[in-house]
Amino acid sequence: MNIENYREAFLNFMTKNLSKSEPKNLYEPIDYIMSLGGKRMRPILVLMSCDLFGGDISEGLEAALSIEMFHNFTLIHDDIMDSADLRRGKVTVHKKWDLNTGILSGDALMIQSNQRLEYYDGKTFKALITLYNKTALEVCEGQQLDIDFETMPKVELDEYLKMISYKTAVLVGASLKMGAIICKASLEDQNGIYNFGLNLGLAFQLQDDYLDTFGAQDFGKKIGGDIIESKKTFLYIKALELADSKDKEHLLHLYGNTYDEDKKIAEVKSIFLKYGVAELLLAEIEKFTIKALADIDALSLNQSKQELLKDFAMSLMTRKT
Repeated sequence: MNIENYREAFLNFMTKNLSKSEPKNLYEPIDYIMSLGGKRMRPILVLMSCDLFGGDISEGLEAALSIEMFHNFTLIHDDIMDSADLRRGKVTVHKKWDLNTGILSGDALMIQSNQRLEYYDGKTFKALITLYNKTALEVCEGQQLDIDFETMPKVELDEYLKMISYKTAVLVGASLKMGAIICKASLEDQNGIYNFGLNLGLAFQLQDDYLDTFGAQDFGKKIGGDIIESKKTFLYIKALELADSKDKEHLLHLYGNTYDEDKKIAEVKSIFLKYGVAELLLAEIEKFTIKALADIDALSLNQSKQELLKDFAMSLMTRKT
């Protein structure tokens, strides 16, 4: 189970199977967004799952490309909705071309993503497309919840966890389950590896929340970005719940008005630290990580494969970036 081998196999396959030349203004933006890099975590998980359950990773490549195409489709449309100028340090698709091109190329990428699954036959195709459609709809629901939160005066913690589950974690679970489906793992193992991915995805996103505010300066983006954008993350929700009336009013004011960025970050962080919400977030990350590790124990994998999967999970959860 070598992560770099999975990544290399996927990137080679993607390079050979990606480009369509005409119409140029439809397919060039697709090539562009797909070439911007990223961790390629989701396609790697498809191949890893194939390998864990005794299959040939080459059989998982079409599903891996499908998942990565879908993920990048969501990035194009997310950037449009967020009016974002940059993605992974490069100009976003709708800024490099135009809004209509971003919408249409995103749509085409989503359709291409769906088409990749046509490689599989019979019951395998049915199981994959059913999972794909369920996951795609949940991602849309998660995005809508995220948009709704921007104007909601108060967001409950369970609402926030549902949003990040749908927006992020379900795609991690689906990636792992796709590999298990392709390799004809038992239904119990398919569901078990999905649950592992779901809990790991939740822990991973919560870790991102923590690193965004309390990470090192080399995290890869400006520390405090969520605060600047007034995002209602775990830290904000818990601080609002625990703060006294004066600090609660101040926090609401900071999130509801325009401030100097450094001043806003410093004052919000001081409230977070005062009420210990960073430690509460770390405890929540640990809770979902423990759940993910317990899901591994329930899989019908031999002990050495279980240990490899646990090592992989812990490597993600101890990252600094």
